[in-house]
Amino acid sequence: MYKTRATTTFVLPGILFSVTLLLGACAATPENGGGETTASDSGTAQAEARPAREAQDERSPPEAEPEIRESAPERYVVKKGDTLWDISAMFLQDPWYWPEIWLVNPEIENPHLIYPGDVLSIHYVDGRPRITVDGGPRVRPTHRLSPEARVVERDEDVSPISTLQSFMFRPQVLDEETLENAPYILASQDERVIFGPGDRVYVRNAEDTERYELYHIVRHDGALTDPDTGEDLGVATLPVGEAEIIEPGNVARADIRKGEREAIRGDRLVPYAEEQDMLFDIGRPPAGTEGTIISLFDALSQIGQLQAAIINRGERDGIENGQVLTAFTAGREVRDPISDRANEVVTLPEEEVGTVMVFQTFEKVSYVLVTEAERTLREGDKVRTP
Repeated sequence: MYKTRATTTFVLPGILFSVTLLLGACAATPENGGGETTASDSGTAQAEARPAREAQDERSPPEAEPEIRESAPERYVVKKGDTLWDISAMFLQDPWYWPEIWLVNPEIENPHLIYPGDVLSIHYVDGRPRITVDGGPRVRPTHRLSPEARVVERDEDVSPISTLQSFMFRPQVLDEETLENAPYILASQDERVIFGPGDRVYVRNAEDTERYELYHIVRHDGALTDPDTGEDLGVATLPVGEAEIIEPGNVARADIRKGEREAIRGDRLVPYAEEQDMLFDIGRPPAGTEGTIISLFDALSQIGQLQAAIINRGERDGIENGQVLTAFTAGREVRDPISDRANEVVTLPEEEVGTVMVFQTFEKVSYVLVTEAERTLREGDKVRTP
C-alpha cells in the first residue's frame, strides 16, 4: 500500500500558506499501472495551476469562509483511487479551502492521512464546517448504549415485595367497646348521604379531640370469632379514609382529607397510626402452625390471587409479617351411591389451593394476602406451615 504526499500552496487574503496534504492508501497500486488518478497526480496538476491561481487570487481574493456544497454528502466512505482534490471538490465550492475544514481525529493513529474505508462526516464547530473521520476500520468500535437487564444478587430470605405493596392496606381490628365509643360521622353541610375528600362533615362524640388532629375513618365490618374455640377475637373494620378535626366539640367540624371509599353516616374516627413498614423478611411460621380463614376482606363468598383474608392466628401464636402459609380447602361431604350402607356420607380429602402471606398482625388475628391461587379461597379453608 502506498502513501503519497501532496504539497499545495495557496493564498489567503494578504498571507501566503504552504500546506502539506496527506492521502494514504488512495494511490494506484503497482498492478493497475497508474491508470487511476492519484494524490501525486493531483499534486502535479495543482503545481502546474499555481501561477494561474496566484494571479487569480491577486485579482479577486477568495471568500473569507469555506463554503459547503449543497450537494455535499453528510457521510462519505473513501474509495480506493479517490484523490484529495476529488474529495475536496465533493464537499467544497472551492477545494483550496480543504485544510481549513479538515479536523484531525485524535482517536486514530496518524489522523493526517485519509485511507480507503474511512467515513468522512460534516460537523459544525462554533458555526464553522469541519470534516472528520467518524468511522471505518481505523476508528475504534463505537459502543451503542441500550437498555439491558441486570441481575443483582440478594439474600433469598429477604424480599422487598414491592410488587405486592399496592395490594396491601392498613387494616384495623378493634375491640367492640373501643369502636362503640369512638367519634362518628353524623352529617355533612348539606343533605348528602355519602362523602369524599374535600367535604366538611360533622362528627359526634368528639369532645376529646384536638384542632387539626388526624384520624382514620373506619367502618364496622363484622365481629370475629374463633371457629375452634368460640373466642371473641375482635371487630374487623374497613378502611375508609382520613379526616382532620377543624373545630373540636361534642359536635365537631372535620374535613375529609383522603378517601379509599365513600364515607357514610355512622363511620367511626379512630386515632391516627403511622404508616407501617412494608419491607419485611419472608419466612415460615412456627412449625406445626395451623389456622382457619375466618373472614374475607371486602368480598362476599370467595377471593382469589392478590385479595386479602383474616386468619384466626396472631402475634400470641408467633405469627409475624412476611410469614408464608399454604392454604387448603376442606374436603366436601358426598353421599356414596354404591355403598352397601344406605345414604353413607364420605368426606373427601382436602386439597392444596394456594399460598398466603401475612402482612398485618394483631394479638389474636392476622391479615394475609393471597399470593398464589389454584382456585378461589373461602371462609373455613385451612392454612398451615408449608
